[in-house]
Amino acid sequence: MKIRVLGGVLVAAVVIPLLLIGGIPFALLMALLGAGGMYELLKVRRDKKDIPNYMKWFAYIATACLILNHCDSNTLVANLEYTVLAVLAMLFFIPILIVDDNDRYNINDALFLFGSVLFIGLSFNSMIVIRNYSVMHAIYLFLITCITDIFALVTGSLVGKTPLSKKFSPNKTIEGLIGGTVMGTILATMFYLEAIPTELTITNIVIITMTLSLIGQLGDFVFSSVKRYYNKKDFSNLIPGHGGILDRFDSIIFVALASSLFLFII
Repeated sequence: MKIRVLGGVLVAAVVIPLLLIGGIPFALLMALLGAGGMYELLKVRRDKKDIPNYMKWFAYIATACLILNHCDSNTLVANLEYTVLAVLAMLFFIPILIVDDNDRYNINDALFLFGSVLFIGLSFNSMIVIRNYSVMHAIYLFLITCITDIFALVTGSLVGKTPLSKKFSPNKTIEGLIGGTVMGTILATMFYLEAIPTELTITNIVIITMTLSLIGQLGDFVFSSVKRYYNKKDFSNLIPGHGGILDRFDSIIFVALASSLFLFII
C-alpha cells in the first residue's frame, strides 16, 4: 500500500503542475503519455503477435502527432479532420502490399494499429481539449476518476463479495462499483457546484457525474480485459504500485473522451 501511495504522489507531482499551467507543457505531457501508452499496448501484444519495428515507431509517432493535432483547440470537432484520418489509414494499410510475409504484417495488424492509434490519440487529445475549455472542468474529471477508483478499492476490500466478472476482472466487485460510483458522484458534484459556474440543475450535474463515473470504471474494466487476454498483470512497471501508463490513466482517458464529445454535442 505504501508503494501504491508513493506512486500516486509521483504521478500527481508531475500531472497537477502541468495541468494547472496548461498550454504546450500539458499538451507535450499528454503526447508523451499517449506514445508511452501505445508502447505498452504493443509490448503486451508482442507475445501473441509481434509486428515490424518500423511500424511500431510509426505508431508511436502517429499517436503523438494525433494528440498534438490542433492542441490549442477547445472543441473535439476541430481534431477530427478526415484528411488526417485518411492519411493515417493509408500509411498503416499500404505496408500490407509491400511486406511479402503475412506473418510479419497483415490486415489484422493494420486494423489493430489504426484502431489503437485512433483511440489512444483522440483520448489523450480529449484531455487537452477539456483543459483548454476550462481548467476547473479538467480538475473535475480527474476528481471523478480518482475518487471513484479510491472508494471502489476501499469498498471492494471491505465488503466486496460479488465478482463483477470472474473471467476478465475477478478482483473487481459489484459492491466496489457501487461504492465508487456513489462517492465519486457525491464528492465530484460538490466540487462542480462550488468551483464551476453553470446553468445546469443539480439533478443534471448528478446524472452527468454519475455517468462519467461509470464510464471511468468501464475504461478500467476494458483495459483489465485487455491485460487478461494477453495474460499480463500490468501494462508495465513504470509507476510504482500502479503498473504502467495505461494502468493509471485507463479511467481518465475514457472519461475525457466522453466529456469532450458531450461538450461538442451541447
